[in-house]
Amino acid sequence: MKKAVVLLSGGLDSATALYWARKKGYKTVALTAHYGQRHARELSAARALARRAGAEWVSVRLDLPWLKTSSLVDRKKRLPELPASRIGKGPIPSTYVPGRNTVFLALAVSLADAAGAEAVVIGSNAQDFSGYPDCRPEFNAAFQKTARLGTRRGAEGKRLSLLAPLQRLDKAGIVRLARRLKVPLELTWSCYAGGRRPCGRCDSCQLRARGFSAAGSADPAA
Repeated sequence: MKKAVVLLSGGLDSATALYWARKKGYKTVALTAHYGQRHARELSAARALARRAGAEWVSVRLDLPWLKTSSLVDRKKRLPELPASRIGKGPIPSTYVPGRNTVFLALAVSLADAAGAEAVVIGSNAQDFSGYPDCRPEFNAAFQKTARLGTRRGAEGKRLSLLAPLQRLDKAGIVRLARRLKVPLELTWSCYAGGRRPCGRCDSCQLRARGFSAAGSADPAA
């Protein structure tokens, strides 16, 4: 059976990517990283999603002090609370974590090479790459070449693909796809603040709410 390593944060996008991979017939290994994010609540969401999907769950802890330049890691920094219409249209937001997808994809490729997986799946999408440079299609394409050049699988001529199935979708499109794939959306966590309930004010909460609204669907995790 073909195997894929899926980067699983515990949010809407990565959960949809996980269920997409499962639908495509991959035996899935879900990889989650604890890097000091203030919304560590997403880790328990990732574990629950992996269990529900029947995926092997691998969790790694990263201690990279310089990531505190991001308001997503440093709790002393204020999270941006922009109007939904302005999100992704200005400078790179303070929630940008330096090189996060570069690090995560490197870990996923390493795991794939060790586990004999032929694909790495990431949930980056159109809404993400309007604000985060390491979510852009050009970045994914470049990393695909890196994965093939820098792994045993690639050197032996075996397939190792980087798949970004949500790449051209906005949040409404992702919600519709998640519904079709029967993703247990009530298990997902997207809020950057990481409280007991979603804050409803951070960029992630607003984009999620707008996506569910545009898709004509209620958010079971709200």
